[in-house]
Amino acid sequence: MAKRKSFALRIDAKTLEAMQRWAKDDLRSMNSQIEFVLREALRKSGRIPKPGKNDES
Repeated sequence: MAKRKSFALRIDAKTLEAMQRWAKDDLRSMNSQIEFVLREALRKSGRIPKPGKNDES
C-alpha cells in the first residue's frame, strides 16, 4: 500500500457539502471521496499513470 500523509484542507462550505453528498451517494468516506476525485483528475491530466501501469494503490 502507498504511504499516506496527512494535511489540512481549506474548502468553501458549498464545495464541502457537495463532496459530502457525492461521498454518501458513492458509499465512500469523505476522505476516500476526495482521494478518488484527486486521483482521477491526475490520471485524466496525464500526471500519474493509469491503473495497471506502476500503480501502487
